[in-house]
Amino acid sequence: MSTPSVLFVCVKNGGKSQMAAGLLRHTARGRVEAYSAGTAPGDNLNGLAVQSLLEVGVDIRAEVPKPIDPRLLRAVDLVVTLGRAAHIDAVEGVRIRNWDTDEPSERGIDGIERMRLVRDDIAGRVRQLLDELTA
Repeated sequence: MSTPSVLFVCVKNGGKSQMAAGLLRHTARGRVEAYSAGTAPGDNLNGLAVQSLLEVGVDIRAEVPKPIDPRLLRAVDLVVTLGRAAHIDAVEGVRIRNWDTDEPSERGIDGIERMRLVRDDIAGRVRQLLDELTA
């Protein structure tokens, strides 16, 4: 039986997709492979995303924003886009789904509190996905 694999994609690959991959790696403990990429990668990780994950014992400080690797895209079992701005064209044989994640800034919540809410939303979705992939 092969290990399921997931590619998380957002635009800059500095926040949400990195958070999702880090949370899945941490929660799955080797039962699922997790990758992340961006449709238009930025230069750095979002410092508040890093901080919010460190608060729950997940360290993504060694990660860097990266573009989508076409070979990886075709090889994973599932691609998850995060938010409304990242879009992936259909790839034959690859399931693609979108997580329209919470965006607290639309409610006037910013800073670390915003990132904690985003983290918690993604963490809940990651737990459900892990259950689905390992059932």
